Amino acid sequence: MRRLKPAIDYNPQYMLGSLGAGGIAVTFFIYLMFMIKHPKRPMVTFDEIYPQIINSPFIIKILIIAVLIAIVFFAFLHFRYLIWNLKNIREFKKTYSYQTMMDSNGEISMMVIPLTLAMSINVGFILGAVFIPKLWTIVEYLFPGALLAFFAVAYYAVKIFFNYFLRLLEKGGFNETSNNNFSQLIAIFAFSMIAVGFAAPGAMSHTKAFNAIGLFFSATFLTVAIMLMLIQYSMAFRAMMTQGIAEEAVPTIWVLIPIFTLWGITIIRYINGLSHHFEFSFGLGAYYIFTSAVVGIQLMFGLFGFLLMIKIGYFKEYLFGEKKHASSFALICPGVAFFVFGMFFINFGMVSNKIIQKFTAPYYLMLIPFFLIQVITIVLYLKLNKRLLTKQ
Repeated sequence: MRRLKPAIDYNPQYMLGSLGAGGIAVTFFIYLMFMIKHPKRPMVTFDEIYPQIINSPFIIKILIIAVLIAIVFFAFLHFRYLIWNLKNIREFKKTYSYQTMMDSNGEISMMVIPLTLAMSINVGFILGAVFIPKLWTIVEYLFPGALLAFFAVAYYAVKIFFNYFLRLLEKGGFNETSNNNFSQLIAIFAFSMIAVGFAAPGAMSHTKAFNAIGLFFSATFLTVAIMLMLIQYSMAFRAMMTQGIAEEAVPTIWVLIPIFTLWGITIIRYINGLSHHFEFSFGLGAYYIFTSAVVGIQLMFGLFGFLLMIKIGYFKEYLFGEKKHASSFALICPGVAFFVFGMFFINFGMVSNKIIQKFTAPYYLMLIPFFLIQVITIVLYLKLNKRLLTKQ
């Protein structure tokens, strides 16, 4: 296998390439999650998938196998690029550019590391569920491991974040002029990914202690993320309104889309977790309103960001022109996130409320726009790989 090299000077935003590959793997798993019945388990596993491959019509067999191949392929890219990035970050820390970054607003970009590591845990869990028979029979023994893994990532994220904010509060030096983008929201993205990770055992474990621990730490990080959003969004928007958005950082305008997806899934997991041990119920109609609200605000920010990129000429310059920047990988997560929560909207919001019936013409019509977003995202991801990475 040929070695990868960055096509431009390396910086931690290259880690977004690994994050994007993991996210695309998740999108394919979502097809299995919502299209294969799994009444005895909260998520689809090998034990439901394998009988479908054996007993389904030929076309369904092919589609399921294609989805499984896609999961493996993008999971492989995720872990390959994760290892590559961790090696490059180790070398990057020896450079003057790293020291300069760590004395500036850019220090917060190190939060992309725990963000991606949290995604790695999710991808690993999906691979185990999909390819290991009878895994769910021992899942209660795996949840403590999952909690410990997220504890480790959470500790790393908090350490990076505290170092950054303590430096600013002690010495000052926050550059408001260069804050004319949403790159500071990477910390919110990371804490939101950790929150949704803790919410998984909080939602799926039938051991009350694991359930409660997961929900507690998930709620903690979700609350931190929301509080930071109130602060950092207003600061960034004020800077952008004053001096315009930084051209190379325009994709950060879409970072709100994956954040909203993570918040939405986290809250859905809270509802499921509370129903296990805390005698809480949530009406189906409320699911429709909630998922509609999340998809609606994602559409608004998606359209706004797209028009802004067209107006600035971002696609022309950074996708098809001479300019290159690792932050272009930030274009991948919004497409992934919109597809994922779109499937929650269709299945939790519409099918559960009998607005449409699963596997009917209206159901497939509803899938089309989300499927197209997924395809565009994959094509864009492969293009960015070719553009921002070279092989030797």
